[in-house]
Amino acid sequence: MYTVGIITSSDKGYAGEREDKSGEVVREIVEAAGFKVVKQVILPDEKEMLANEFKYMCDELKVNLVLSTGGTGFSKRDITPEATKQVIEREAPGICEAIRWYSLQITKRAMLSRAVSGIRKDTLIVNLPGSPKACKEALDFALNDIKHGIDILLGTAKECARK
Repeated sequence: MYTVGIITSSDKGYAGEREDKSGEVVREIVEAAGFKVVKQVILPDEKEMLANEFKYMCDELKVNLVLSTGGTGFSKRDITPEATKQVIEREAPGICEAIRWYSLQITKRAMLSRAVSGIRKDTLIVNLPGSPKACKEALDFALNDIKHGIDILLGTAKECARK
């Protein structure tokens, strides 16, 4: 069973001023896909808080996957990609590139995403968009291949034909 941590980056959600639904959408999708959610948290758009939570989930909880939602746009407070880059040891750019490519088929505004993905120890970290609809679209598109990436990372991947 794959384990996952979910981080929602939202100043208003953290302050209780708005119900942030994207983390719940992510949770529903990954649980339906067989993942066990170990921790789910809403944090403000604060680089050090986000970086510390990424590290905690990777190093202490040792989850297989950390999915973050929000904080990937152009707002001055959107710093999730910077927090992610601060903690990853190796980049995995193809994941977010593929999600952006797919999302561009739905909306041209996908080009405004600054999301990144990478690896810290035995954990894959993927930044997702902030809207529940975009999170669902991204995970419906990429989650199966993300699972295969985790299997490769953990050394448990089975040989399979390319699709």
